Amino acid sequence: MSRAAVTVLVSGVCVLILAMGIRQSFGVFLTPISVDLETGRQAFGLAIAIQNLLWGVAQPFTGAFADRYGAGRVLIVGAVLYAAGLALATVSSGPLGLNMTLGVLIGLALSGTTYVTILGAVGRVVAPERRSFAFGLCTAAGSFGMFAVVPGAQALLDTFQWQNTFLILAVTMSLLFGLALGLRPADRALKAPTGPQQSLRAAVQEAGRHDGYWLLNAGFFVCGFHVAFVATHLPSYLADNQMAPAVSAWSLAMIGLFNIFGSYLFGAMGAKFRQKYLLSAIYLARAGVIGLFLVVPLSPISAIAFGAGIGFLWLGTVPLTSGLVARVFGVQYLSMLYGFVFMFHQIGAFLGAWGGGWAYDALGSYDAIWLASIALAVFAALVHLPIRDAPVARLAEART
Repeated sequence: MSRAAVTVLVSGVCVLILAMGIRQSFGVFLTPISVDLETGRQAFGLAIAIQNLLWGVAQPFTGAFADRYGAGRVLIVGAVLYAAGLALATVSSGPLGLNMTLGVLIGLALSGTTYVTILGAVGRVVAPERRSFAFGLCTAAGSFGMFAVVPGAQALLDTFQWQNTFLILAVTMSLLFGLALGLRPADRALKAPTGPQQSLRAAVQEAGRHDGYWLLNAGFFVCGFHVAFVATHLPSYLADNQMAPAVSAWSLAMIGLFNIFGSYLFGAMGAKFRQKYLLSAIYLARAGVIGLFLVVPLSPISAIAFGAGIGFLWLGTVPLTSGLVARVFGVQYLSMLYGFVFMFHQIGAFLGAWGGGWAYDALGSYDAIWLASIALAVFAALVHLPIRDAPVARLAEART
């Protein structure tokens, strides 16, 4: 890789470690916040659901802004919103405060500090034959953040309670300001485009006419449902079954640890095998892992093993899905086009986070949502098979 590509990649990796690590730690705060504010689990679940929904709805717009004006500027704005959301959450007194801070502010912040912004920047400076590998490395970095940050957040929570822990995490987000400078080579590449160019409107119309693009949206919807439900509600599910808080923290940490391996592996495999078939295999494997978790007697070992198994499959979808978008449509509007796909991911995440809280409060257990997760995984495995994954005619003609 060139020096510019390495600089952008290293900076993006560090951003994702922090931004995704803190985001994935929110599940350990569900019980203490719900108890302290005397709200049901559905209130916290709704805040996280709003966060996921806004994260997705804002993503095409922040992606388009990053494609036009640069990822560095988007990252700085996102870091400010992230720190503000964490800090202001400490003075929340009920569901409305949680919705506005953990929901609205951090939801908007995540749209500018996570995968769409970083993968778009990386895709502009990394050679096409290395792109899937680089995307996998970035995804693995977000997973390493989960492995590194979740136990730390739990330790801070045990020592300082949730309000002071949020303030410490808010201060930590200031590191993103310096990391934004490392994205400058990708932003400079926007001023010297290569290859066939098209208008934003033409790019949207081209993707909208491609049936494979909509099938990718459907599959990523399922991915969002899975990760939001598990990340938000697994700690409480385990606590309901008399598992110690440490078991919950380490189950989430195992998701992060094994997702490092899964994301890296699937990213590397995406350069050698057809990405749509790898995606189908991931979703089918998720159905098997969840089903096995439900039928095996629950224990600390099975809970941590589930974290490892689902973690290996957790975000291996990201380098493959973003890689498919880049392969089929090119990188000029990669942030925006992947942003639309990610929006469907977050609509699924909204339903996963909120649906878990609704199922528990209304039905008294998470059983219905676990079964829905299995059915959706099988659905996602099937819809990826007919995707047309060849580059669009515009790109194919330019390469001949």
